[in-house]
Amino acid sequence: MSTSVIIRLFVAILIALGLPLGALRAEDWVAKADERTIVLNDFVFGTGDTLPEITMHALTLGTPHRNAEGEIDNAVMLLHGTGGDATSLLQPHFGDAMFGPGQPLDITRYYVISPSNLGHGKSSKPSDGLRAAFPRYDYDDMVRAQYRMLTEGLGVSSLEMILGTSMGCMHSFVWGPKYPGFVKKFVPLACNAVEIAGRNRVMRQMVIDGFRMDPAYNDGNYADPADLKVGQAVASNVLLLAGSNPYRMDADYPTRAAAEQFYAARREAAAARPVDPNDTIWQFDSSRNYNPAARLHEITAPVLWINSADDFINPPGLGNPAALASTMPRARFVLIPPSAQTYGHGTHSRPHLWMDELLRFLKENP
Repeated sequence: MSTSVIIRLFVAILIALGLPLGALRAEDWVAKADERTIVLNDFVFGTGDTLPEITMHALTLGTPHRNAEGEIDNAVMLLHGTGGDATSLLQPHFGDAMFGPGQPLDITRYYVISPSNLGHGKSSKPSDGLRAAFPRYDYDDMVRAQYRMLTEGLGVSSLEMILGTSMGCMHSFVWGPKYPGFVKKFVPLACNAVEIAGRNRVMRQMVIDGFRMDPAYNDGNYADPADLKVGQAVASNVLLLAGSNPYRMDADYPTRAAAEQFYAARREAAAARPVDPNDTIWQFDSSRNYNPAARLHEITAPVLWINSADDFINPPGLGNPAALASTMPRARFVLIPPSAQTYGHGTHSRPHLWMDELLRFLKENP
């Protein structure tokens, strides 16, 4: 019985029992990880702004292996989405299918690097002190920070693979042309390779304006993030709609009462965990210059690009990713059909839904 068949059977059993995926194992991958903080001196942003230093935080799993030339030859980097951090892809629903013995990123074989991207998590960001004076970074800045973190801080001169979700997916399409030959394989999940415009940009602008127009924002000098009740509500509601799957929500909350109860609980939970407004504004604005389509042909490494058809942010046909994939010499685009088992945009971090494709890709590109 193949690994993919076993995984599907395992998932079916969990669903039938009403258990969360990963419930029979649920490893604490964050606790298993080593923590690294890398200081990058004299960082120059695309805006021309400079900081004497920035920090990049990362969690790593596994052990670096060095070849005969002393170079690390088993490094893989995971790139999270907007608002995430180094722990995002170390959660059980992702890690339990990826990091164990015999799994695609078996940490006895691979050195897995999961950074908090610039502006996120424990890496340098506006809320560290500069607030609204923090440079307006973009995706090019974020990828350059990743590159310097790898080469200057971790001694990594090449990557076996980048697997990126959402924003991390888009970073893959920046990485390829920017640092040709550095990455041997790309697995971008849940994104497009065109300018952030239309509804996608409007959605981001809703979050940005929701905070900036909140009476408590005070030009970024607010006393407490929780004081921005309007901004927090706008951000939470936009992300709830953008990240959800209508099929799954209809199945999980089939009546008006159930839906209202779910939303009330979600609203209460969001209010208890307010995000930092400046950090969030900078995060959502960082995609403003993204538009890699014209340079995709420069990505000569193998690419497995996977989107899901129930993705609110990247609906099927928008930007024609299949056509864009054809401009890359060794790329394949896969569209996962919608169902009550998919997770909308969040399908990107549920490996059981695309494991067959990943295993095929790794077999074809060992």
